[in-house]
Amino acid sequence: MKFIKMPVCLVITVLLGSVTLFAQVKGDKLKQLIKDQEYVFVAQSALSQRGTNINLTSEYDLKVGKTQIESYLPFYGRAYTAPMDPTEGGIKFTSKNFKYKEKLGKKGGWEIVIVPTDYKEINSMALSISENGYATLSVNSNQRSNISFYGYIMPKPEKKEKGEN
Repeated sequence: MKFIKMPVCLVITVLLGSVTLFAQVKGDKLKQLIKDQEYVFVAQSALSQRGTNINLTSEYDLKVGKTQIESYLPFYGRAYTAPMDPTEGGIKFTSKNFKYKEKLGKKGGWEIVIVPTDYKEINSMALSISENGYATLSVNSNQRSNISFYGYIMPKPEKKEKGEN
């Protein structure tokens, strides 16, 4: 009996410890990230317009900054026009010319609308962020069916200076 309790306790400890590893930003730190417009939306699942929910196993994100947004997201759904380069699938772009509107949500979160004006495939990206850091990103496109992503907000990683290890 003792031999069974030990592995079970070990597994529970590892699982509870891993929950804090993936914890998102909350409270005042989240408020500051939104205010400073320096954060990353990390996508954990995608919901296509057909209603198919896909859990994402790779790291996909939307990096938001004051001077540029960088999107590295997958696409599942119907494309009305195919890309010329087959490696250009997904929602992958960098925009330095975009409109950014932020307002407080009804229950204390934030509603953010991003319109990249130098990337014509995307009409708008609507980001709904809750107070506890969970977020939904809805991408509206004229060349593809709409898609939504569920995930969380985290701070942008620090850029290392050249020569630093």
